[in-house]
Amino acid sequence: MGTEVSRITVERAYARWAPFYDLVFGEVFKRARVAAIAAAERTGGRILEVGVGTGISLPYYSTANRLVGVDLSEPMLRKAQARVEALGLRQVEGLAVMDAERMAFPDGSFDVIVAQLVVTTVPNPEATLDEFVRVLKPGGEIVLVSRVGADKGLRLAVEQSLTPITNLLGWRLEFPWERYARWVERRDGVCVLEHRAMPPFGHFSLIRFGKSAGAGAPQEDRLEAQVIG
Repeated sequence: MGTEVSRITVERAYARWAPFYDLVFGEVFKRARVAAIAAAERTGGRILEVGVGTGISLPYYSTANRLVGVDLSEPMLRKAQARVEALGLRQVEGLAVMDAERMAFPDGSFDVIVAQLVVTTVPNPEATLDEFVRVLKPGGEIVLVSRVGADKGLRLAVEQSLTPITNLLGWRLEFPWERYARWVERRDGVCVLEHRAMPPFGHFSLIRFGKSAGAGAPQEDRLEAQVIG
């Protein structure tokens, strides 16, 4: 049974989610969201939030940081831009429509990459994580809030059975920790700093990866970004 999610499926799904995303996901993931931002701000500096969506996280960041947000969904970003303007969030440098797997930033552009509920929704998770490493400065951190699927038992069977439905909604259920572990094993200069279960139900985790001071990535041609605002 496949676990693949296409780019166009994700784009369409989150265009549908845009009008009521905050209502459905806002309070449910608030504790995880606050924990991710607290982790990011321990490093601070220039922070990229990938999958910024409606900008629900943006007001929680300190004005001492500089923020950039990207998302594949233009309808979600329109709501984020409205939030930035309504709340006068001066720490937000800009918002742009961008594919997380191929972003229009030079290597080493950010001190921290934050991605909440993103990795299990993109078509190519490992390629997306590679891209996070590319745009991250040496010595920086990647901070994820991500669902970690089961690796055995009844829960795994349920996740597999629901895969065709959840793929249409724009995310994967079947995504065990082992998949992250294999990615780290093949990435020189990347290590796991933290893996901590978060609410609701402990099915989601706060995951932090560090990029060593000597790590780098090859420069490639990047896609142009559509700026919102």
